[in-house]
Amino acid sequence: MNMPLFTMTSALLVAMTAASARGDFEKDTVVTSSGNLEITFIGHGSLMMRFAGKTIYIDPWGQLADYSLLPKADLILVTHDHRDHWDLKAIEQVRTDKTVVLLTGKCAAAFSAGVAMKNGDSRVVLGIRIDAVPAYNIVHKRPEGNVFHPKGEGNGYILTFGATRVYIAGDTENTPEMKALRNIAVAFLPMNLPYTMTPEMVADAARAFKPKVLYPYHYGETDPAKLVELLKGEKGIEVRVRRMK
Repeated sequence: MNMPLFTMTSALLVAMTAASARGDFEKDTVVTSSGNLEITFIGHGSLMMRFAGKTIYIDPWGQLADYSLLPKADLILVTHDHRDHWDLKAIEQVRTDKTVVLLTGKCAAAFSAGVAMKNGDSRVVLGIRIDAVPAYNIVHKRPEGNVFHPKGEGNGYILTFGATRVYIAGDTENTPEMKALRNIAVAFLPMNLPYTMTPEMVADAARAFKPKVLYPYHYGETDPAKLVELLKGEKGIEVRVRRMK
């Protein structure tokens, strides 16, 4: 029996809200030289991290969770201004007057409490070094010919916890800048077609910069099992699939 679209959407939102109320998200722990990093997989492009007693959010989006039920933020990172990454309501639900919000120039123009970072910028916040790196399309374009994510507008971020570098790519393809990265312990690479990368593009990037742990994220209807197959036997790269559709 086919369920009406509005009923399916309502049911999905109820399930998501119930999950957020229970804190029913997948979590992994990464051991660093400065203590454990706990990663919570909220879904899509949204992550929560806990490190040294601090809470960090990446691209909070209210369709994935009721952020009013989640811990308050010490740091929020926003990769770009598309609505599934740039959600002011979700940000305000976890922000306090002490929260640091790092975002792109386009987002900062609409949010005076944020600090803009452009590609190539570096900052140290809460003892964590944060590098903003390019995130953009080369191949995938809208019908009129414009790329989905123009160069210079979006950020990926590298967060350094002790000696452990964690790369959150944002919405991007396998750019030359990505492939030139080095010493990445954990990488989150998007696979949401047609807006970001194919599994083949992700595998190409991973072979170039060789993250120790690779999480496909923001993968929509793309089957992450294909990426697992492409990188099967690739020494030094562990692919971990979590609920990040």
